[in-house]
Amino acid sequence: MSKRPQSGVDIDLGNQCSRTAYAWAKKSFSNRPAGEGNPMLNVEGSFSNIMDFHGVKIGMSSDGIGTKIEVAERTGIYDTLGYDLIAMTADDLAANGMETVNMTNILDVDHLDHAIVDTLMRGLHDAAKFAKVVITGGEIAELGDRIGGYGPKMHFNWCAAGISILPEGQTPIDGADIRPGDAVIALKSRGFRSNGYSLLRRIMEDAFGDAWHLEPYGDTTWGKVLLTPSLIYSPLVSAIRRQKFALKGISHITGGGLGDNFARVLKVAGFGAALTDIYEPLPVMLDVQRIGKVPEARAYRLWNMGNGMLLAVNADEAPAIVRFAAEQGFAAKICGSVIPEAEIRIDTKANDPQALTYKVEG
Repeated sequence: MSKRPQSGVDIDLGNQCSRTAYAWAKKSFSNRPAGEGNPMLNVEGSFSNIMDFHGVKIGMSSDGIGTKIEVAERTGIYDTLGYDLIAMTADDLAANGMETVNMTNILDVDHLDHAIVDTLMRGLHDAAKFAKVVITGGEIAELGDRIGGYGPKMHFNWCAAGISILPEGQTPIDGADIRPGDAVIALKSRGFRSNGYSLLRRIMEDAFGDAWHLEPYGDTTWGKVLLTPSLIYSPLVSAIRRQKFALKGISHITGGGLGDNFARVLKVAGFGAALTDIYEPLPVMLDVQRIGKVPEARAYRLWNMGNGMLLAVNADEAPAIVRFAAEQGFAAKICGSVIPEAEIRIDTKANDPQALTYKVEG
């Protein structure tokens, strides 16, 4: 029997497909004249676009939760997934300095279970309150056996689209103003967020069998700890901008990890970064890495490893931004600086730092 690949997701293939999809989408930009919906900011590799409607800047982005949904199906806990849904969408928009104001969502199910739908939407309501977002629409589609999942209850996929605005007097953030010597701030993550769950589930199943979600982990279970909801950073980004701090570049750390995601921001100006003091991986991340025998470089390419967002800022403002973030309830630290060389060097305190050097390619 052939050995299964270490992850069910090929990151390089995913990047290639995303570039192809973007190339086709870009051909549509001329469908509307400038000022009437034609994207005014479209950084290749960005996960959102900003459009100018007669002087009003509007951003749009869409995303979903992915296979983290199966963890909810296994545990029967559905009221935290709304935080993941909003984080994946609103934090992409925040990476361009946009403030998400409303969202719509699409829930595809195999069959309806009112109690589960009610719990999902209650959780979405709670997350929207935290993020100061209005849920203005949605769709529930019954697709029968086109949708699968774990266990006998309702199975589903859940995606959303967010609409954002650029507050008056602010300009979009695209990384173009980043310069060597700027400081990099890391915002601490409280879990895996909603990325890399294909590998996570495979590691758990290989280690503990089909009922891995019931396996004890400290005073909880593996299922519950892997369901830890995403921390939504967009309210903090908006608050920092209202304080008139200069945010030069923002990277939402999703699939692809620190290297791939921060490179998308740095390549605009053509510089790199030395990340010498990032947050260490959470204990659960190290335990998963050990159980699954996941190499350091692989882990940092799949997961956020404790760092959910990176901010490039003026070095002289960095300490004040860190203090302000703490006042807002977010853990933050200066984790490195921008360097002239077009590469990202990540010091994980591991024995082989060269394994965590990434090229920044324009």
